[in-house]
Amino acid sequence: MTPEEYFNRQIQLWGEATQKSLQHKKIAIIGSGGLGSTLAMALGTSGIGEIHLVDFDIVSGHNIHRQIAFTLEDEGKNKAKTVAALLERKNPFVKAVAFDMRFEAFRELGNAYDLILDATDNLPVRGEIDRYAKEQGMPWVYASVEEFNGQVCFFDKADFQVFNISDHKPGGIAAPIVMHIGSLQANLALRYLAGLPVVKDKLYYLYFDEDGELVTQKFGMPKKEPEAL
Repeated sequence: MTPEEYFNRQIQLWGEATQKSLQHKKIAIIGSGGLGSTLAMALGTSGIGEIHLVDFDIVSGHNIHRQIAFTLEDEGKNKAKTVAALLERKNPFVKAVAFDMRFEAFRELGNAYDLILDATDNLPVRGEIDRYAKEQGMPWVYASVEEFNGQVCFFDKADFQVFNISDHKPGGIAAPIVMHIGSLQANLALRYLAGLPVVKDKLYYLYFDEDGELVTQKFGMPKKEPEAL
């Protein structure tokens, strides 16, 4: 198996030069649960050269229905390590590195990435991701999902701190909406890494209304005000 064979359909989409450029990209996915599984499956087989996966948690039985990277045999295993091993079994051309730790410890490593992807489930950690990305001069892609709605935003200059950062506990959730939001997040990431246009600092809010229609709303995110001298 050669890269040209493995990535044949993507090469047809954007050419060999663009596909080869992905091999030099390095990203971090923070969280390896529902969103993280979807992101890893979508991006881990797209030709990105190096993917770092961060999660201290273990697979539990109630996770598996919506966390598509796991099976019942994975129960009790670390999520990041399990996903990393799966990616390298699926794609011989990716380097997947697992970090079995909390984000607070991970950020102290000071690693640099082309893009960071949020796949966590709480606002305080997302606030920390935003601060870390701003300090390192890296863009990041936020996503959250709950019940039948979700939101995604490619953060570049906008300030995530406009969110009311509280320790909100998500409600119930079904697998398809997790994969739907994770897929949108992955598409934004892949377009950016491939050098294609991406709308930045705009929040996409998707939900199903009472009639079952999928509604998409868009909101411009305010930019961070410069600090006074």
